[in-house]
Amino acid sequence: MVSKIFVDSDVLLDLFLSREPHLEYTQELLSLRDPAIQFFTSSVIINNLYYFIAKELGKQTAKTSISALLKLLNVLPVTQNTIKSALGSEFVDFEDALQYFTAAEHSCQRIITRNLKHYKKSYIPALTAQDFLKTL
Repeated sequence: MVSKIFVDSDVLLDLFLSREPHLEYTQELLSLRDPAIQFFTSSVIINNLYYFIAKELGKQTAKTSISALLKLLNVLPVTQNTIKSALGSEFVDFEDALQYFTAAEHSCQRIITRNLKHYKKSYIPALTAQDFLKTL
């Protein structure tokens, strides 16, 4: 059985903006080549990544970074149903609600994030990249 792992934007920004001390764990996470593990993120996160990478490192670096990322994970759509679920949820942060409901709609078993407190309402276990790697 394949484990579907949803990766949140803060973890991916750690990679592209070289944010320490988290960079090492994100690099290790995304370098896993286990056919039983598939990584996913959402189209909203891709948009956010482009914005922050372009702002910090330039548009060409943002494009190159996103292209490289697409080789490591799959992008899930944020649908109208996702948005309605997020709007009606008890999540404090709307963006995190979008990510949670995107992951849930696509049967992801884990959410990898550094923002664990925003996923307290999550039925999908949320872990840091470091903690997820310890489970392997």
